Amino acid sequence: MTTEQDREIIDVWMQHPTMAHANHPMFASLRKWMGLDKIEQPVPLEMTLGSMKAAGVSKGLISAWYGPDGALISNEFVQEAVEASDGMLAGVAGVDVRNPVQAVQTLRSCVQEHNFVALRIVQWLWEYPPTHRLFYPLYAACVDLGVPVCLQVGHTGPLKPSETGRPIPYVDQVALDFPDLKIVCGHIGYPWTQEMIAVATKHENVYIDTSAYTAKRYPPELVQYLKTNGKHKVMFGTNFPMILHQKCL
Repeated sequence: MTTEQDREIIDVWMQHPTMAHANHPMFASLRKWMGLDKIEQPVPLEMTLGSMKAAGVSKGLISAWYGPDGALISNEFVQEAVEASDGMLAGVAGVDVRNPVQAVQTLRSCVQEHNFVALRIVQWLWEYPPTHRLFYPLYAACVDLGVPVCLQVGHTGPLKPSETGRPIPYVDQVALDFPDLKIVCGHIGYPWTQEMIAVATKHENVYIDTSAYTAKRYPPELVQYLKTNGKHKVMFGTNFPMILHQKCL
């Protein structure tokens, strides 16, 4: 029998943010939602780990962030945080998708040399849908390396177009083109949650994560999915530091 003490809580979408990431103008709406105008000091690693410990979260996957303006959170910054976390953190790589050859090389280095566990592509940063040709070499590399790709689904909190977060047709098509690719779709998919559930049900290797939502904000159809055949298809995430772990749990 599994007890509460036996359960391991893993957060699959976190950031240990840099000042450049936390204070970027595109996140002004999120900072307002959090009651903040500007982050005045770097977030210490102890704060990130302390939020996890306070909620009994044993492992967190922290993401690099790459977009057209470069690295908001670099792979090197992520690696340093992981190495200083005493095993509590694991790295999720980011790449500049505009140079596919170099992007694949960067991904391979992160996974094979530095033990990163996934690739994060935040499509709205690029304003490309997941089916864009620049992403396809990276999907193939993920399959070859045995790591998942983590995408964003649903509307965007930052003031960027939401179209790239539609599960249908985009995630559905990627799953058809790469049936062996594990795809983790972060942020539930609202307001297209039913589409997201349909795609996760249809494709064996498509999963949903709950990041950026507290449990009281889960759409009813997601709650029903969690109670039935979606029990093993939905992962926990916070989108820390947007939401602290205790509040999310």
